[in-house]
Amino acid sequence: MGNVTATRPLQPWTAPTASDPVSASLRLPGSKSMTNRALVLSALAAGPSTLSLPLRARDTELMAAALRAMGAHVSIADDDRWLVRPHRLFGPAQVDVGLAGTIMRFVPPVAGLADGQVTLDGDPSARTRPLGPLIEALRSLGVRVDTPASGSLPLVVLGTGRVTGGEVVIDASASSQLVSGLLLAAPRFDRGLVVRHVGPPVPSAPHLRMTVQMLRAAGAAVDDSTPDVWAVEPGPLTGRSWEIEPDLSGAVPFFAAALVTGGEVTLRGWPARGSAQPVERLRSLLQQMGAEVALTTEGLTVRGTGPVKGLHANLSDVSELTPALTALAMLADSPSVFTGVSHIRGHETDRLAALNREFTGLGADITESADGLEIRPRPLHGGVFRTYHDHRMAHAAAVAGLVVPGVELDDVSCTSKTMPEFPALWSALVTGKS
Repeated sequence: MGNVTATRPLQPWTAPTASDPVSASLRLPGSKSMTNRALVLSALAAGPSTLSLPLRARDTELMAAALRAMGAHVSIADDDRWLVRPHRLFGPAQVDVGLAGTIMRFVPPVAGLADGQVTLDGDPSARTRPLGPLIEALRSLGVRVDTPASGSLPLVVLGTGRVTGGEVVIDASASSQLVSGLLLAAPRFDRGLVVRHVGPPVPSAPHLRMTVQMLRAAGAAVDDSTPDVWAVEPGPLTGRSWEIEPDLSGAVPFFAAALVTGGEVTLRGWPARGSAQPVERLRSLLQQMGAEVALTTEGLTVRGTGPVKGLHANLSDVSELTPALTALAMLADSPSVFTGVSHIRGHETDRLAALNREFTGLGADITESADGLEIRPRPLHGGVFRTYHDHRMAHAAAVAGLVVPGVELDDVSCTSKTMPEFPALWSALVTGKS
């Protein structure tokens, strides 16, 4: 069932080792989180929209294809400017989610607004990612969703062209995307929507703030003044021009390279103010690990100032940074402890187990806890580092490879999920040809 993407061939790659401090000024691809939210909001708007400098990668191309399959006109022929013209949504439609959490959680509420059957499936590993709370929330709103007994992919949404809306209670402790998916479609529900989270804290709070900020930018009325409650009024969304910021999560390995080598990396094109991404939180974490961080007219600059310092931090709100920060911690001058990230066990792979397993294979002293990692730095050696089709695992291995010769990634093609240019950009960074 579903349009399942064939498994990509593995592409082994030896991470380059840096002999000198890196020095680079980079313009990285756009934010995946912003691009996919803008695509959904544009497809549900009352008029056309454009996305300037969007991310072109597997996750965003699959999102564009999903919306196109349901009737929206989405043109991505121009790398720097995508065009979305909304249209009546309908089925039957087949949606390939790949391994993208944004697609498997953002598209089902949109599919409820389509008139007809929408079938979603993806890579085999996608069937292990948590969807149950979203499915139950949609059912409580009257949307018919058929799933296997496991409550995961593949699933079928039998839309009627409208969703009544109202109020829903959900445990979104596994992923903030469970709330974001409901909120993005909520303005088009007849009565809007009130989402109440009940359970352990929702992780990745900055992504929820991004959802609310972008909804408001599209003309939606959103009240998030009560903790764990989001109320969206019904009403039209406005077509507009979206300026997509560079991807902060994707930039972290490059910033890590500045720390590890005592060099300097500038991310060009960073907004001077009002970013939708958690830049201040990242700035604080990097500074605690020994970096100088500055925002100038040139962009966001990170400079290494000496040995990398160990870090004790709860990373619940920025869990995407865990793999790269783990690699940094391996190369620090003191132990690190990361907590608050049990939910990343349900990402592309069980990231905590994978980081533990693969870095231990390179000689690391690391302990996996229920919700994080304890890292005690010691010399590492080369070896094969398995990525598990996870782009963030590849980024972590590349950072370690800066100072550990012979780190061989079993598959670097997984970085195409959010940054197809990563191997070339990284090699140019290390060799000084960027």
